[in-house]
This record gives sequence, C-alpha cells and structure tokens, in this order.
Amino acid sequence: MKFKGCPGFKLAGVACGLKKNNAMDLGLIYAELPANVAGVFTRNKIKAAPVLLDQERIKSGTCQAIIVNSGNANCCTGGQGMRDAIHMTQLTAAGLGISEDLVMVASTGVIGKPLPMDKIEGAIPDLIQALNLNGVADFAGAIMTTDTVPKIVVRHGEVNGNLFTITGVAKGAGMIRPDMATLLCFVMTDLKASPDQLKEMLAAAVAKSLNRITIDGDTSTNDTVLLMASGFSEAIVSESGQMAAVQPILDDVFVTLAKQLVQDGEGVTKLVEVVVKGASSDADAEQIVDTVAHSNLLKTAFFGEDANWGRIFAAVGRAGVPVDPNTIDLYFDDVLMVQDSLGCGDQAESKATAVLKKPEFTVTIDLKMGHGSASMLTCDFSIDYVKINADYRS
Repeated sequence: MKFKGCPGFKLAGVACGLKKNNAMDLGLIYAELPANVAGVFTRNKIKAAPVLLDQERIKSGTCQAIIVNSGNANCCTGGQGMRDAIHMTQLTAAGLGISEDLVMVASTGVIGKPLPMDKIEGAIPDLIQALNLNGVADFAGAIMTTDTVPKIVVRHGEVNGNLFTITGVAKGAGMIRPDMATLLCFVMTDLKASPDQLKEMLAAAVAKSLNRITIDGDTSTNDTVLLMASGFSEAIVSESGQMAAVQPILDDVFVTLAKQLVQDGEGVTKLVEVVVKGASSDADAEQIVDTVAHSNLLKTAFFGEDANWGRIFAAVGRAGVPVDPNTIDLYFDDVLMVQDSLGCGDQAESKATAVLKKPEFTVTIDLKMGHGSASMLTCDFSIDYVKINADYRS
C-alpha cells in the first residue's frame, strides 16, 4: 500500500550497515519550514543519549528535522554516546543547510554498543538526497527493529472548513509497557498549532493509546514520541473549540498505531483488550486492568487458548485496590464465564475456549462496585517471544 505524506514534510530511509542483510536502518524527517513540536519521552531512569539531547532541544518548541537510526540504541555509551548523538544532528543540519538546534535524533536497537559513526556519516548525504514527499514507507521501514511490518496511519480532518492531514509512524515490538511511550513514534500534521497546544493534545492522545498497551511489561531506555506541525494548511488551531475538533482525529491516529504495535508484538498470536468496569473509581479500574494485562500466567493461558479464569481473579485480587470477592462477573467477548464470582459451568467454558481461539477478543471484568472503568491492550506470550529475545544480539 502506498502512503501519501503530510504536506510540508519530506521523508526518507536508507541502509547504512547498522543492521544485517543491508536492511534500511537510517531514516530522516525534514520539515520544509521550521515546525512547532511537542514530545513525550521514557520515564526510565536510564535514558539514552538521544533522549537526553531531545529533552533539551524540545524546550524551544521548534524542530525542522529528525534523524533516526535503528540497530543501535546509543544508550549506556557514556560521553561518547552524547557526542555521537550531537554529531548526527550536526551532519544532518549541515547537509540540509539548517541550524543544528533544529535537529532532533532518535535511536533504537541494542543497548551498550557505541555507534559506528563512520557508517552513519557516510550515509547521510544519500539519506538527504532520498528525501521526498511520499517517503513515509521508507522511513517507517528504516526505524524497525524486531517489527515485522511498518506501522503507518494517515488521517484527514477539517477545522472551520479547512482540511488538514495527520500522518503517524511508529516502531516497537518488544520492550513495550504503558509507562509513557515505550517505542519510537513520529506524528506529522500540516495544522497551524502552537507548541503548547500540541503538547496538550499529545498528552491526551498518548494517555488513551500508547499508555494503554503492553507486550512484555518492559520499559525501554529510548522511548520517544514527537508531534510536529508544519502549518502548511489553512486549518488553524487558535481556540479550545478547534482543539476539540482535532483531538478525536489525533486520538484515532495514536490508538490505531497502538493497536498495530501490539498486533505485531514479538511472537504475538492474540490481541486482547482487557476491560474493567464497575470499579469504585477510574483509578482503581486502571490499577486492576494494569495488573491483569501484565500477568504472565494469564498471557501464557491466552497463547494456550486455555480459559483459566482463576488467573484473572488472582490478578484482580493482588492489584492492591478494594474489591468484593463475591460479586465479580467475567466475560470473554459476550460469553459470560463467571457470574458473582462463580463459574458458569462446562458449556460456558466451552464457549469461552472458542473465543480464545480467535486472533482478537475482549476480556471484560465487571466488579459491580461503582462507575469506574479502564481498558488496556495486551497480548499472549508465545514460544516465539522467548526465542526472539533469547538471541536478540546474535
């Protein structure tokens, strides 16, 4: 499928030798004019050099280019790592003829290995030469690590009769948990919006999407999400009502990317939405859904297509919030498996097992205590997940 880019942006991806088999591993986003920008970054206390650099540069609220490499995280690489991150931005800025301060950088891959800067330096001129308005697919391919497919979403909207585009690209298949972004994600729009407006809309979108997914419960050192607005359209976000018109479309981009990430998780065979409702508060529901979605025992049961509902109840009970152990209902899709904390019998279990054989399904836990609710996307743990991560560096 061919994806059209977002007005005001050119993208590219090339191979520079960081990954095996001459796969693309160096990507670039270039805004034809300086764009307003907002970002969110990993909460991991150990942060890669590119994250630390971007956290400083994003304070200006302006960005014109983002250079991204895969195959090497440039994390835990000491002072040389920061010098290499800065050097990547210097080389990019020089090639594009823009200020170094307008270039951000992101890296993903193996932690603890210095970047082979000679390879990156040699490839940047070709990368810049390859920039084009429809280069989003090449860029998406260049930032992948264990991903098997690129993640791209394009949506269109309207503000006061003026059309706008939002294009999002993400990567991530492992080291994914809802603790900010847990991946790399770059979203471009031709809206006219201030950095503060972008920051507010981005925070809201991430809360509903990238902070609602888990693959393996690990938080990466390199998580970076950047939202850039080129201002190339006549769609202007100048008041809260216009932000409200944009927010659902931005949310849709992020939610769709989040779903694509979990679907393509390492070794994933099942995409599962866990829903908790009837909690005393939304905060309680969030704590319970987080505990259930991260249960390794439950995730292996999903892989085995085993309707072992006791594992769900055990997770609910250890979530650390008050529950009534005698009133819980449990559904697999629309199959009532447990009513008032008692199993509904062999026929219900047979129907639930049929649900578990589907590639996508929903687990709903109704606590019947109040109006609090929350949901999260999770997946199964398969044999392939272990194999992929057992020899990730080899």
